[in-house]
Amino acid sequence: MKHVIALDVGGTGIKAALIGADGTLLHEARRATGRERGPEAVVETILDFAAELLDLGRERFGVPASAAGVAVPGIVDAERGIAVYAANLGWRDVPMRDLLTGRLGGIPVALGHDVRTGGLAEGRIGAGLGAERFLFVPLGTGIAGAIGIAGRIEAGAHGYAGEIGHIVVRPGGPACGCGQHGCLETLASASAVSRAWAAASGDPDADAADCAKAVESGDAAARAVWLAAIDALADGLVTAITLLDPSTLIIGGGLAEAGETLFTPLRTAVEERVTFQRLPEIVPAALGDTAGCLGAGLLAWDLLATEVPA
Repeated sequence: MKHVIALDVGGTGIKAALIGADGTLLHEARRATGRERGPEAVVETILDFAAELLDLGRERFGVPASAAGVAVPGIVDAERGIAVYAANLGWRDVPMRDLLTGRLGGIPVALGHDVRTGGLAEGRIGAGLGAERFLFVPLGTGIAGAIGIAGRIEAGAHGYAGEIGHIVVRPGGPACGCGQHGCLETLASASAVSRAWAAASGDPDADAADCAKAVESGDAAARAVWLAAIDALADGLVTAITLLDPSTLIIGGGLAEAGETLFTPLRTAVEERVTFQRLPEIVPAALGDTAGCLGAGLLAWDLLATEVPA
């Protein structure tokens, strides 16, 4: 059975799969990233994991994988196959595509940015299915974005397109790791809500999920924290809507797990802010934490589709 290898590398875990030509997940596995061991060890873990999947596929289906796709965080040069920089993994200028091709017996390998790869999956087979233009925004440790146009993800001239988390929505606000102040992700990410609710509740271990539960139980302090984050998020999203005019806005990540506790006030806040803009459909992501892995598989199949026969 023809299949591809898919890897989604995160800060704490690596999700992997063997994926059939029709998108079926033929095998799934997970492994700790082990970033505490250093960037070289993380790269070796990725290569070893991929090689194990190659052997498993050959043994189970009688043929080796036709290609591989890998999604990694940070700055990615997809054209050259280089993982340029990832703060949470500590690596710089890793020739990931060449390393994997070498370890996997020469099969073609596609490299992608984790959020854009997840967005590709959500757009083609998830919540954006059928949408010609969409914006995928996962609200997690930070906030990023993937701009979907006609079944592909727009990376931009330098690979930085979609970085909605670094739109300044509160000038002079909290310092951001990017060097600016008042960036969207400092105010509306799951991490930002966790920090704000820990401070407001007096519980240093409280997080965004706890805040959502407190909102649902009618806690006024939690509601204030929650709505402040939604106000900032709505401001950032309206900026994106104005620039991109998407038909569908897909919200994912940890904060989206709050369901309508997030989506009902968010839709209202966005609608209140639009004037001439057309309001997109605002929907939850459909694929959960499998989006990056499924997207990596799509990258691999796309690579095979564009190969010129020898």
